[in-house]
Amino acid sequence: MDINQLRCFVVLGDELHFGRAARKLEMMPASLSRFIRLLEDDLGIRLLNRSTRNVSLTPEGAAFLNEAKTVLADFDGLRLRFLKNRLTQKRTLRIGAIDSAARGLLPKLINLFVRQFPEADIHITEDKSHTLIPRLLSGWLDVVLIRPPEQVDAMLTTRFIANETCVLAVPAHHRLVNYSEVTIRDFCHEPVIMPERRTRPHSHDLTMNVFKAGGCTPVIAQYAEEKQTILSFVAAGLGIALVPSSYKNMNADGVKYLTLSPAIDIEGLPLSAMWHQGNNNLYVRALLDMLADNLDALTRDL
Repeated sequence: MDINQLRCFVVLGDELHFGRAARKLEMMPASLSRFIRLLEDDLGIRLLNRSTRNVSLTPEGAAFLNEAKTVLADFDGLRLRFLKNRLTQKRTLRIGAIDSAARGLLPKLINLFVRQFPEADIHITEDKSHTLIPRLLSGWLDVVLIRPPEQVDAMLTTRFIANETCVLAVPAHHRLVNYSEVTIRDFCHEPVIMPERRTRPHSHDLTMNVFKAGGCTPVIAQYAEEKQTILSFVAAGLGIALVPSSYKNMNADGVKYLTLSPAIDIEGLPLSAMWHQGNNNLYVRALLDMLADNLDALTRDL
């Protein structure tokens, strides 16, 4: 029995689903299954009941899960204390983030990070994905939270985080403001404010795909890149805009945000973390571990 087997079992014990647990651990389901069988063979007990439809804990498995969580917490705490004491690398962590990540996920992630590393000097750069990635490649940034590009440099590693949900931004006195949620039929003929594809391809494609799903073509009133500009145009009554849900936290006078009907079948805006392959900076590794370990809580409101 080793610590990796324990970690795999704890994640599977919480998820009770090999596919979800494997994705969380960033490994293949077959490899996870092999780890669990080796653990059961080593212990000489059956920890899980398996069927074609369900996975459940045996009584022994439930008791072992509680003990394993305690062991992992002690192990991780011990490791972290000594890693912090041995930290001889640069004391600065430089993070790049797109606007929605800087407003939605990053504050909660940084809050977790500074609890463990209160001495860290954290620099945040907010910009668009196509600007942040070259800064990462050049070494000016350590890790970035971006919309994943179509082509990724071989020097970089990308990890998918979540698809950010979207809302419809409308002027404060718009005819739709009293709707609890809206469908594409409610706004398909409204003038739209959106970014050009060359600067914000994911946001551009999201708007186009929503209208395509409704069988219509958007009437583009204005192209705009920056979030504050888009919302200012909406407030002025120039049109509506599909924006990430995190925009709801912005102080934008004259703008209301409406929930999109679940019937609008879109994936949302992908958010990914990206860093240099083989980067052994302890701050970077710790940040990525915290992101993986707390993914559900960090992305719940995206």
